[in-house]
Amino acid sequence: MLELVRAGWNDCEIARATGIPRRTILDWRSGRIPDFDRVRTRPAPNARSCPVCGGDPLSLPQGAYTYLLGLYLGDGCISTHPRQVFRLRIVCANAYPGLIQRCESAMAEVLPNKVSRTPKIGCIEVAAYSKHWPCLFPQHGPGRKHERKIELTVWQQELVDLDPRPLIRGLLHSDGCRVLNWVNGTPYPRYHFSNVSADIRGIFGRSCDQLGIEWRPNNPFSLSVARQGSVALLDEFVGPKR
Repeated sequence: MLELVRAGWNDCEIARATGIPRRTILDWRSGRIPDFDRVRTRPAPNARSCPVCGGDPLSLPQGAYTYLLGLYLGDGCISTHPRQVFRLRIVCANAYPGLIQRCESAMAEVLPNKVSRTPKIGCIEVAAYSKHWPCLFPQHGPGRKHERKIELTVWQQELVDLDPRPLIRGLLHSDGCRVLNWVNGTPYPRYHFSNVSADIRGIFGRSCDQLGIEWRPNNPFSLSVARQGSVALLDEFVGPKR
């Protein structure tokens, strides 16, 4: 790449010729060398493997994958890059550093490629490149999620059925919150999950049903978990965002 720079090629020309993202080339040209070993949870030889392409999606790390699925359905997107490479991006608020770390770790465990953090205004964009993100998240498609059908594949549902808790945690960490409802000076905790997509709200509701967590519509785009026993169940594996 340095030879192309010395030859006078610009970043776009180098990106088209090599398949390296233009932003990465700009970073290298500016002296910002990526730390490709910062997040890696599996040996490098397996870094490009894909259980879905290999016909064994149930070998995915269940907890990490279904948690990341919840984050993706809420605050994630997949963008297309040259040479059939895709970039998964999850946006996490700066106010929750623990959530940012969990997102980064889950992304690295599911597909152990380089995971980056890009500071934005009030948030961090956690992202990774791979040719296999659409395999792992077949909900990817043109347009906004609430404008198209969103449903889990058979193998995704089988992973969720093993333990719905990580999916619920991911959905609440992306599009949910735990609040206190004050009644006569007494605080009563409750959870809210808000998403414009009726399909995604349905996925959340059905996953709660599997654990006996009672919920109800709070407004046209929000579900509420307010009963004491159900809130206690969510507190066991979700709790306030941190």
